[in-house]
Amino acid sequence: MPGDEASAPAPAAALARAEQFIWLTARVLEQHRFAYHFLGGGADPVDTALGSYLGEDGGYGHGLDPDLRGPLSQPLHSAHALRILDGLGRCAGRRIERLCRHLTRISTPEGALPLAVPAPRGHPAAPWHPVGDDPPGELVTTGPVVGVLHRNRIWDAWLFRATEFCWERVETLRHAHPYEVQGAVAFLDGVPERARAAAAADRLGRLVRERRLAVLDPARREEYPLSPGYAPGERLFPYDYARRPESLARGWFTDEEMRCSLDFLAAEQQPDGGWPVRRRAWAPGSILERRPIVTIEALLTLRAYGRPLA
Repeated sequence: MPGDEASAPAPAAALARAEQFIWLTARVLEQHRFAYHFLGGGADPVDTALGSYLGEDGGYGHGLDPDLRGPLSQPLHSAHALRILDGLGRCAGRRIERLCRHLTRISTPEGALPLAVPAPRGHPAAPWHPVGDDPPGELVTTGPVVGVLHRNRIWDAWLFRATEFCWERVETLRHAHPYEVQGAVAFLDGVPERARAAAAADRLGRLVRERRLAVLDPARREEYPLSPGYAPGERLFPYDYARRPESLARGWFTDEEMRCSLDFLAAEQQPDGGWPVRRRAWAPGSILERRPIVTIEALLTLRAYGRPLA
């Protein structure tokens, strides 16, 4: 009938749709994180929920990162926990001291963190996180941990070695894949040596553009190469590297490129209110648990760039 379009109710705001999605699907931790960041909730419930993933060894386990299952403390879990604590402004105190001691025990001789440490008993893990007997250190895991600890002015003997590993890896990268670049950005955004970080970021940004590691035109995203082992559609966009406008990675992209990528991110919200996960589903619960995490990160990024959510 004429006028139906005009009389139809407007779509619910992004935040309201996301809230419904979170209450329907998210773990308790993500429910409290959403409430803290967007509904005026307190930090204590987030802290308490995160504490349920804390192991006796000072590390984090129990599937905090959905790609690694089982109770064992893993570097990816610790990196995720630190991001949460950083967002709460609670990245300090005895638990961080205990975490650093744990990271010292599981790091390589050069101070780097592997993707996954071997377990006495095998536990399920995503196929792109193979668990070997002597895993090498990786920038993907070490960079984010070191960056957050530096940003919060944490000092530990292990951190000196881990920092040197990150510098050496970042400043010699020649054939990086997108997630490795993300790890490098997380390190560079937190490390104290700002002039050195800016120089390293400038070189890294040129590498990203030369190798087309960021989709600069979302309308033509299928034309951008996929990194080996990535799922179909698993490409990164400018907002994936520059999660906040103050990130060094923001300088890699023009205002128009950033605007287009943020437009694409906003439009990616699904009818159920959540954002999609672009990586492969490898276990029944992996995507279900990750979607609320991705949704919270998408909302935080959009808000950081001044995009309206409500």
